[in-house]
Amino acid sequence: MNGETSLLSALVPQRGYFPDFLTPAQGRLGFDAGLEEGFEALRATPRERIRAELALLAVGDRRGGDLGGRLASLADGGPGCLGRLVEALRAYHRAAVEPYWPHIRARAEADRALRGRALLDGGADELLSTLPPMLRWRSPVLEADYPVDRELRLDGRGLLLQPSFFCRSTPVVHRDPTLPPVLVYPVTHSDAPAVTERGGPTLGRLVGHTRSAVLRAIEHGSTTSELARRTGVSLASASQHACVLREAGLVVTLRHGNAVLHTLTPLGAALLRGGGPSAGLYARNGPVTS
Repeated sequence: MNGETSLLSALVPQRGYFPDFLTPAQGRLGFDAGLEEGFEALRATPRERIRAELALLAVGDRRGGDLGGRLASLADGGPGCLGRLVEALRAYHRAAVEPYWPHIRARAEADRALRGRALLDGGADELLSTLPPMLRWRSPVLEADYPVDRELRLDGRGLLLQPSFFCRSTPVVHRDPTLPPVLVYPVTHSDAPAVTERGGPTLGRLVGHTRSAVLRAIEHGSTTSELARRTGVSLASASQHACVLREAGLVVTLRHGNAVLHTLTPLGAALLRGGGPSAGLYARNGPVTS
């Protein structure tokens, strides 16, 4: 695993440029389906593109342009290099991402629901104005706090907005302006779901018909006012029920203007369906675009 980690560390430094070919469009097809498609697209990357982008990585590297043995072999198109890179990425995903996948997916889905609600409420202007503080919509320009001065012109192309659990302080875009425009921005982070001393989520508090009705009302996203109206309870009661569901890891809550928007986590969706697969809920929600 150390060799795999060193390869990925060299390809994706803590700061600065990393190759665009590591984020193929096929990898954004969905939460689960896109991973293998992304790996296959990575395997099919033309050697010329790999060499060109690794050369850019070398320019910004502290070692003065020396890629090192592993990356030099990758740039030269050595036999099996792309396959080894894919296996390194697969192993890293299995070790560092999969154990936390429900929490990661819940945060991304909550963000998409929030942006989707903004788009329905006020169109593209409202959507762009609700992005994180490092992004500022001043029509017709979307300004961003970015490590270097750049200007990305859409020229009639659409912009894919991609919420990311791992993107933190600054947004990310492709360096190559000819690639389809993508803006990766950080989701709103919160603590992981509460866990009891016995190791399980606080599901013991989830009893009663009213709370079940609240969970059903949140299925496609709901504000506290909508929860109260749909379930026939007071605002205070709806807020309290949503709080308990959130503490149990079944609901994610994000602020939307003067209101808050509640959405289901994968665990909440599975519970609502009696423990069955919950992928159907998430497959219906594609990336927010504008």
